[in-house]
Amino acid sequence: MDHPTSASPRPTPLSEAHIARGDWNPLWDQLRAMDPEFMEAYLAFRGVPHGKGPLAPKFRELIMVAVNAATTHLYAPGVRRHMRNALRAGATAEEVLQTIQLTTVVGIHACNLAVPILVEESAALARELAAGAAAQPAAAPDARP
Repeated sequence: MDHPTSASPRPTPLSEAHIARGDWNPLWDQLRAMDPEFMEAYLAFRGVPHGKGPLAPKFRELIMVAVNAATTHLYAPGVRRHMRNALRAGATAEEVLQTIQLTTVVGIHACNLAVPILVEESAALARELAAGAAAQPAAAPDARP
């Protein structure tokens, strides 16, 4: 594995091509500096579905808009880059908007997970409080008139 201290660094044609066409995530700079061979392998892997398959470029770019806009990713430069690519590939603003709207369903999963837990925990606490109140001795009657 080559590292920045290697005497003869290997060429990184995939990294250079991504940078040249504006498809480079600056967050990759450090990884590339530390392990350019890994970065090249990642870009080769990442490139397979981008270059092959039955989906037209417009639809691949719309999917990438959704991936980059999803609540688990939220990478604005990627949204912008793939949105621009989708529009250039023939997508309409309405298609991009619907892609963004469809992406919002990812966010509901926080509620799908957390709301049932909230219901369970609230019920458990209510049971604990009821059991605790039942275990408490009855208060002495107030001696005041």
